Amino acid sequence: MDPESERETVLQLIKKGNKSSAIAMIGNAIIAAAKGAGAAMSGSGAMFASSMHSLADSVNQGFVFVGSILAEKKPTRQFPTGFGRVINLFCMVAVIVVTIMAYETIREGLHLLQHPVQASSGAFWINIAALVFNLVVDGAILLKAMKEITKEARVETKGIAFIPASFKHVSRSAPPTRLVFYEDLVAVTGALLAMSAVVVTSLTAFKALDGIATLLIGILMIGVAFRVGYDNMVGLIGVAAPRDVAEKVAFLILADSDVTDINDLRITQEGRYYHVDAMIELRKGLTLADADDIIFRVQDKLMADPDITDVILGVLEDNGVTDWTPEALNEFS
Repeated sequence: MDPESERETVLQLIKKGNKSSAIAMIGNAIIAAAKGAGAAMSGSGAMFASSMHSLADSVNQGFVFVGSILAEKKPTRQFPTGFGRVINLFCMVAVIVVTIMAYETIREGLHLLQHPVQASSGAFWINIAALVFNLVVDGAILLKAMKEITKEARVETKGIAFIPASFKHVSRSAPPTRLVFYEDLVAVTGALLAMSAVVVTSLTAFKALDGIATLLIGILMIGVAFRVGYDNMVGLIGVAAPRDVAEKVAFLILADSDVTDINDLRITQEGRYYHVDAMIELRKGLTLADADDIIFRVQDKLMADPDITDVILGVLEDNGVTDWTPEALNEFS
């Protein structure tokens, strides 16, 4: 292969990489540096916990961005179903990083509860400035991830309706987008907790709030690790497509005038892509050549959907029994 064309292919893959994770990686690295400086100057445990979370986010998103690039590679002879599940592996690495950071954060929180630290008064505004910067950047990344969720889920929204829609359809987004969404949701919450701890411990004698906020941030990180870990474990095993996707595929198949029924239908989700395996029934009296034409026609119709990467169809002659009904959908998918 010509080296120039190979480099071009790599660039094309990078352009296909998950944009939300790339933006989150850069943004969280800057945030972690700002909050780390504030924590070092003030001794605030909540600031330390929040900076650890931002650092974990940045490292994770770096892993995930690389994984999202590799997942876009086209199928090869050796890997005929493509590389969609590679992203799940990289997200599992991210889960390990989050878990380690969460452990360190919880340990620091317990230490601060036993030995509260008097924060330096001169570092108050530095901490506040770092946390406000954190809220602005992570808030912007979170909104970007929410918009990406609605885009990947093919949901049309107007105005701020994308915010509730993102919570509703997050399961239909790509694994990298889900990771950005969950992590930045916790990051924004953690920044608010850290800001509360900085203000309260600076103005009152309630120094234990620093340790409490640190513990809460660590617990939230554990929640993210569990949620993302579960989603990607299911993705690695292979999970059935959502019900509405199965309904859409069935509608496209049955829309062909020569298809009378669906005898069997299995749709497997890999990342945000779907593999369709179906046994369809055709009207009686067709020749083998006619059946071939129908198979190719239905395949082309399904493959026109950008989220469907692979379609395998088998055919049977109509047996006079209706197998496909909305009530039987759970058995098919």
